[in-house]
Amino acid sequence: MTKVDIFSGFLGAGKTTLIKKLIADGYNGQKLVLIENEFGQIGIDGGFLKESGINITEMNSGCICCSLVGDFGTALKDVIDQFDPDRILIEPSGVGKLSDVVAAVKRVEGTDICGTVTVIDASKCRIYLKNFKEFYENQIKYAGTIILSRTGNISQEKLDQAIALIREINDHSQIITTPWDDLSGVQILKAIEEPLTAADMAAALLEAEQHELEHSHHHHEHGEDCECEECKHHHHHDDDDDDDEDEHEHHHHHHDHDDDDHDEHEHHHHHHDHHADEVFDSIGFETSKRFTKDQIENALKALDDTEKYGMILRSKGIVAGEDGSWIHFDFVPEEAEVRTGASDVTGKIVVIGSGVKKDAVKELFGI
Repeated sequence: MTKVDIFSGFLGAGKTTLIKKLIADGYNGQKLVLIENEFGQIGIDGGFLKESGINITEMNSGCICCSLVGDFGTALKDVIDQFDPDRILIEPSGVGKLSDVVAAVKRVEGTDICGTVTVIDASKCRIYLKNFKEFYENQIKYAGTIILSRTGNISQEKLDQAIALIREINDHSQIITTPWDDLSGVQILKAIEEPLTAADMAAALLEAEQHELEHSHHHHEHGEDCECEECKHHHHHDDDDDDDEDEHEHHHHHHDHDDDDHDEHEHHHHHHDHHADEVFDSIGFETSKRFTKDQIENALKALDDTEKYGMILRSKGIVAGEDGSWIHFDFVPEEAEVRTGASDVTGKIVVIGSGVKKDAVKELFGI
């Protein structure tokens, strides 16, 4: 069986950053294949991940929701046959529905889904949930582990609000809230594969206490037929244990039934759902134009003007700098990172959003 980890998350949440961390420190010594499916014409992330020696299948022909049934299953089977990896990492489009991805992987023989991760930008949770409920809720609901990004930059109050919103949709999966810099990749991977929630810890602690209690009773020196209060209480306690066991078995069957419902729900296709290409659009272009950092920073600030450019959710690019360096940039609403980095064969800019005014965006970057 080939292990499969799925890294879901809305546009710009930090999926690729997380995957890079886990590749560098987490999946140590394993033969990995990464499958990307980015929404937009140009794959930006392929370059630096290839440097890590990872085989990449990029499918930019459309949104993962639309191409799952055919292309995706075939691609996944081809990857298993061709590379025989220990593990496949799947990074679906930021606007892909996690339930669709899980269902598509389950259809491919020889796969074993180990982790279903959703990365959530803690500072954007409320606004995205409000505006893109259908996609966002699906990614939260079907996640085995929810990993919050950018938790180091927000107040405790805002972090608590984000967690409360997530818990309304998914009240059982583990949420990782510690800033990533404070965690090793090994720690994160362990949390994904062997989630230990507070409820699990409480149950384990309760079990240990119960065992301790029973153990102390077995060491009293009274005989089996002893009628003292302590022994009477002990016999009564044993009867209770039998009742608890029956109750536990009953609960277990009920839980299995829930799982069946869950699978059925996953495989049921909702014909009236919106596909990502109906809600989101993107513009991707290549350019040999040279920029200064100031020009890029000003352009990214301008993208927050929804009236002029549409609701821009994500922009990412690698462009040539006027001073000979290469400028790498990332944008999510009201937040931009501009840095220098490795060169590329040509400049690339991708802008993704809802109601993107493409001509205005091109004009903004002087293309």
